[in-house]
Amino acid sequence: MNGNGTQPFAAERFSMVESQLRQRGIRDERLLAAMSTVPRHEFVSQQNWNEAYADHPIPIAEKQTTSQPYMIAAMIQAAEIKPEDRVLEIGAGSGYQTALLAELARQVFAVERYSSLAETAQKTLERLGYRNAKIVTADGSLGLPEAAPYDAIIVSAAAPRIPQALVDQLAVGGRLLISGRRSRSASSTACPAECRWEHNGTHTRRLPLCAVDWRAGVLKRLLAIGC
Repeated sequence: MNGNGTQPFAAERFSMVESQLRQRGIRDERLLAAMSTVPRHEFVSQQNWNEAYADHPIPIAEKQTTSQPYMIAAMIQAAEIKPEDRVLEIGAGSGYQTALLAELARQVFAVERYSSLAETAQKTLERLGYRNAKIVTADGSLGLPEAAPYDAIIVSAAAPRIPQALVDQLAVGGRLLISGRRSRSASSTACPAECRWEHNGTHTRRLPLCAVDWRAGVLKRLLAIGC
């Protein structure tokens, strides 16, 4: 289930966890252990290996990037992933976050719109020994209904509103993490009529964490970073 403990860049991983994550308020020990284990450099091109653990995004194919380690950690920590969870990731990209989720959850499904990225990421995951993660090429706004419901859904790309399809695919008590777009005039993001975003007083170092309870017979928790 877990990837192998690749040793190259072990010192860089340790430094990343201690200086970029722990000092900024990442406290989930399971997550910190995963980020100490997963070889981030394996998910970027070799020419970028020396920067793989730096405090910034790294370019990948299709003019995309793999996010800054802290932003990935903040999203995953907010999702409160448990060992028995089934997780859906929207925007697999390089597959690095997919690997972290696979360390923490029972099963991970990921959707990526670029087939080249999806294929490369899946091969990397398989090479590193992850057997509980599957990446498919599809429209992320539609989720992956054939494998629903999910205990947690993490959307990596910013979105102007919450796709209803993703809400519908949450399990009872499920958590949905999505990057919101900050309005110039108000600290809110456009939402479906069923909900509204309100700052709940919890903040990460750089981006506020917002939350709302959404009820449709069962409680589902929606979280947004950057709203």
